[in-house]
Amino acid sequence: MNILLIEDEQRIADFVCAGFREQNFVVEHCLDGNDGYTRASQGAYDVIVLDIMLPGRDGLSILKGLRQIGNATPVILLTARNELGDRIDGLNLGADDYLAKPFFVEELIARIHAMLRRISGERQNVLAVGNLKLDRITREVAWAGQSVDLTGREFNLIEYLMRSPGRVFTRTQILEHVWGYDFDPSTNVVDVCIQRIRKKISSLDKGELEASPIESVRGVGYRFHKPGEGA
Repeated sequence: MNILLIEDEQRIADFVCAGFREQNFVVEHCLDGNDGYTRASQGAYDVIVLDIMLPGRDGLSILKGLRQIGNATPVILLTARNELGDRIDGLNLGADDYLAKPFFVEELIARIHAMLRRISGERQNVLAVGNLKLDRITREVAWAGQSVDLTGREFNLIEYLMRSPGRVFTRTQILEHVWGYDFDPSTNVVDVCIQRIRKKISSLDKGELEASPIESVRGVGYRFHKPGEGA
C-alpha cells in the first residue's frame, strides 16, 4: 500500500511512518501544505493521511483542491482540534474519515483498512462500462454524466448485460433473468424493452442510435458493448 503523509510535526510523523513501515506500507512524508498538495495531485497513492493545521496550504484547502480536480484518493484527516465544525467541514469537502490527536498509530492503521474495505464495497455497487454508469443501490443510471430515466424492468435488463460486457446473451436468457419466468420464445418483449433503452440513451446523445452500448448480434441476442472492441 502506498501512502502519502502530510504532517508538519516531525515527532508525530516519525512514529506514524514507523508504524506504517511495520505493516509493509510504502510511505512518503512531507512537512508543509504546498508541497503536500503538489505531491497529492501529481502522485499515485492508495491513501492520503492529511493534517488540517499545516504551514503553507492548510489541510482543508488541500482536500478541497484535490476534489475539485477530480482526485478521489481516499483521505483521512488528522486534527488536534476537536471542534465539530472542523470535522463537518472536512467530511463535506470529501474526506473519508478523520482522527483526532493524540491517537495510537494502531488505530490509524485500523481505520485505513476499514476505510478501504468500505470504499471497495461501495465500488462493487457501481457498474461503469464506457460512457454508462449504473448504481445498484440508488438504481440510478447515467450516460456520459447525464441521468437516464429507466423503468425497473429496463434497469434490470441493462444491469444484467453490464455485468458481463462483451458476452452475448440470448433472448431466452434475458427473459428468464429479467422477467423471471418463461415467455413464449416468439415474443418480442426483449426487443421492445431494448429499443426503449436505446431511444432514451440516444436522446442524450444527439439522436445517434449507433452510440447505444447495447449491440444486436444477428440470430443470437444482445450484448453490452465492451470498450475497445469492434462493433
